[in-house]
Amino acid sequence: MSTEFRIAGSHLTQFVQAIWRQAGSTAREAELVADHLVQANLAGHDSHGVGMIPSYMASLAQGQLQLNQHAEVVRDAGAVLTLDGARGFGQVVASEAMALGIERAGKLGLAAVALHNAHHIGRIGHWAEQCARAGFISIHFVNVVGDPMVAPFGGSDRRFGTNPFCAIFPRPGRTPLLLDFATSGIAFGKTRVAYNKGLSVAPGYLIDEHGQPTTEPKVMHEAPFGSLLPFGLHKGYALAAMCEILGGALSGGRTTHDATLKADSDAIFNCMTTLILDPQAFDAPQMQAEAEAFIGWVKASPPSGEQPIAVPGEWEEANRAARLEQGIPIDANTWRQICTAAEQVGMANEALAGFRAQARQA
Repeated sequence: MSTEFRIAGSHLTQFVQAIWRQAGSTAREAELVADHLVQANLAGHDSHGVGMIPSYMASLAQGQLQLNQHAEVVRDAGAVLTLDGARGFGQVVASEAMALGIERAGKLGLAAVALHNAHHIGRIGHWAEQCARAGFISIHFVNVVGDPMVAPFGGSDRRFGTNPFCAIFPRPGRTPLLLDFATSGIAFGKTRVAYNKGLSVAPGYLIDEHGQPTTEPKVMHEAPFGSLLPFGLHKGYALAAMCEILGGALSGGRTTHDATLKADSDAIFNCMTTLILDPQAFDAPQMQAEAEAFIGWVKASPPSGEQPIAVPGEWEEANRAARLEQGIPIDANTWRQICTAAEQVGMANEALAGFRAQARQA
């Protein structure tokens, strides 16, 4: 098993900002990317955290990721906005898309925002949390264009992406209810984390190139490639299909098929269709009271094990508290890959040595 390091979130944020400033990003772009990636780690979703940097750097070198781009409104239909992400950092264009949607929902009570042609938009819960901070409910359908990793229910090879689904319900003064998951049994990034750590994954999530069950994450990272499986058998597959259509086709983007399969590239492109709702626009004066009554009712169930009953969003909140206090864990292989990316963009040895010194062995 590889050695693990821990690094404070503030130090890691500074390091990621420095990497992307060195690569050519503006200060604001570097700030948005660093905040998003580190916040994913703090929430416990290492699959969408700083471990993505080597992939992003390879995509940039291949001419896929475009720095310093902004979301462009290609159609404004009042309550519906369609935006082109210009292959820019998803951490930038998705933030801009949500800001426009929040503004429109504040005026109209609801808004639909369709974003296509965006480089990897990362952890979708981040965008839901942006909406919740404004007091809004949001629902997100996302697809991964031309990058199949998941086998359909009853199939034996990869046909579509991990296609996340996300929804959030704000609770004034409390952690919002947040549902955010890949429609595959586990996210692709979690296989990367396991692969880098030299670990296997739990049964039921992977099949090899012959369609046979396996627990080896290498089938997602070494040829011949296997596939992820959808969560919940036919139910996860059905939700993934709806995310493909509602996230990809409805947004004005593309879906995954023969004509859109990506060539030999590290780029990840997403489309996302988001519904943003102002709860104050509904005739529901008891909404929060009813929500809290339900949460209290659920939590009153006698636990079947040692862990207390949690509601969506509490797992992430607990991780944030722990990791803000203890630092963010990063396995040695991932840390080496990030430092190599910093070297590739020409970060000075002295600066890189300073950031390396901030990581302590766990």
